[in-house]
Order: sequence, then structure tokens, then C-alpha cells
Amino acid sequence: MIPLLAQAESGPSQFQQLFDQLARTPLSHVLIFVAVCTVARMATYPYLSKTEAHRRVGIYGSVKFLNEIFDAIIYAGVVVFMLIRPFAVQTFLIPSGSMLETLQINDFIIANKAIYRYTEPKRGDIIVFKPPVEALDANQTDVDFIKRLMGKPGDVVEVKDGHVLRNGVVLSEPYLSPANQYVNNDWKLVHYVGPYQPWNGRYIPVYYERSSTGSLANHGGMWPNAKAYAIGFDPNYMDQQSKSAVEEHSWLDVSNMTPEETTRMQYLLDAPPAKVPDGYFLMMGDNRNESYDGRGWGLVPRDSIVGRAEVIWWPPPRWSRTLPVRVGKETQG
Repeated sequence: MIPLLAQAESGPSQFQQLFDQLARTPLSHVLIFVAVCTVARMATYPYLSKTEAHRRVGIYGSVKFLNEIFDAIIYAGVVVFMLIRPFAVQTFLIPSGSMLETLQINDFIIANKAIYRYTEPKRGDIIVFKPPVEALDANQTDVDFIKRLMGKPGDVVEVKDGHVLRNGVVLSEPYLSPANQYVNNDWKLVHYVGPYQPWNGRYIPVYYERSSTGSLANHGGMWPNAKAYAIGFDPNYMDQQSKSAVEEHSWLDVSNMTPEETTRMQYLLDAPPAKVPDGYFLMMGDNRNESYDGRGWGLVPRDSIVGRAEVIWWPPPRWSRTLPVRVGKETQG
């Protein structure tokens, strides 16, 4: 199983952790802090305004300094947390290796949150977004993902014979490392219209393989599909010695599946690849064979997109622009 947010062995430094926490400070906490500073500033104002000029020595200087500090905090809180962060830019810490080699674990990036207020996301953009619920573990709440936009509305994206195709064209992706030039497992997006009500009308991400010994879709160890789209996964499997669920042994043998499950699997195998629907986007990580992305949990709604990555600003040796890569050289496939 590929970890959703695999951490670096050494983990982020204390500086990185502190800065990330500050960047993610809830607005409610900021408002409380600004309110406290405002009250403190107002409390010192009568003393400062009524103190005669010849008495403005000693403690007066300290009170004036604190008053100016409160003033600066108030303006900074309003400008940074109520204007810049919501509408302009925000920093994000990269916690996983899903975008290697483009982004390294513990890189800090600056995301442009204004760009998509007046333009639409484009293929090749590196995008920060709020993941769909299917992508999250039970204990995850306020998290952000970062991936590359591979499919926009109207695109048909597939993985066949180790290559990514968009609208029938094999993509040449210069940003991929040699280890990721060949993609494991075939993949497609399927618009499910059938009797299984939880899926009916939804766009289902499908990993599949066909062979003479039997064909499989969204089953077993091919890829960590979100459990909402898995077939034959037994969440109640318990290892009798440890009394805990064991992921690799939680898959039913095909012969033990219910008729409904085998019918659903066959539907996914036979269904043609679907176009990305209006208002949604398909995201993939550059670390293609180690990224838990849209191939496992599906599409991202337009209103879940936070911004476009622009710059790696920390650590200093990594400073660089994270320019979108528009695939110009494509070969027919």
C-alpha cells in the first residue's frame, strides 16, 4: 500500500513546522488575537495621549513601544490573514514524495491563489487543492494535496501499456524521472450507469488488467484504490493472531465474490473510457508509480482548487520557479 502522506525520514525541521503552523493558523484564532491586541492598544491610548510632553520619559517609552507593536500586529493580521492569504498567495509544506522529482519532501512552495479567479486551470499546472473525501483517511480533516493537472473537462485520459494517453495521444512528459517514464497498471475513468446505487451516475477511477488467466478491475494489490471504489475488499478481515486488519490479506478471491461484485467488476472492464465532465479535473503526481492520486480516488471539483504552485522558496538551495509544463511534443498512440 502506498502511503497517503509519506513523511521524510528526518521530518521537517522545527522552523519548517513552526512556519507551516503559522501559515495554517485558523482565521478564528487570528481574529481573536487581533481583537486582544486592539483592546490592549485602546487601553494604552488614553495614557499616551494625556501624558504631557515633559513627562514622556521612563515608562512612557515602554508603553509607546508596546502600543506601536500592537498597532503593527493589528495591521499585519488584517493584511496578511484577511487579504493576502485568502485572495493572493499562501505557503505550503510538501509532506510527501508524490511529486518527485519536481518537488522534494519538505520543500516550501508559494501558491498563487488569485490566478484561478480570472483564468481556468490548464493542463500541466501544478495545483494545490482540497482532496475529495474518498482520498482521505478517517483521521484526516484539514489537509491540502498538490498534483499536476492531467485532464480538464472534455479530455479522455487513459493509461495503456505503460504510457499516459490524453485524447488518444501518448504524452511525452519531460518532467518525469526515468523510473516513472513507464507507468504501472492500465487505468481509465468510467461513467457508471448501473444498478449499484452508491456508484450510479458517478465517474469511477478504474485500475484494470486483462490476462488469459482472468481479468481484474479495482481489486487486490494492483493499486491503492479508495475503498469507496474497490471491489472485493473485505474491511472486516481480521488477522487471528494480531486481531487487527491486514491490508494485503483483506481482498476476497474472485471465486468468493458475490454475483453483484463480479457483475460490477465486469461492467468496469467492459465500459469505455469517459471524458472528464464539466466542472472537474484529473490530477496525477509526477512520481507516477508512487503517487496516490486521481487514479485511485477520482476527480477534483473546480471549487476545491486552492491555487497554482509558483515558487519553491525554502530551503534556499532549492529556490526555483515551478513553471507549468505544457506538453508540446506528443506522438500518436
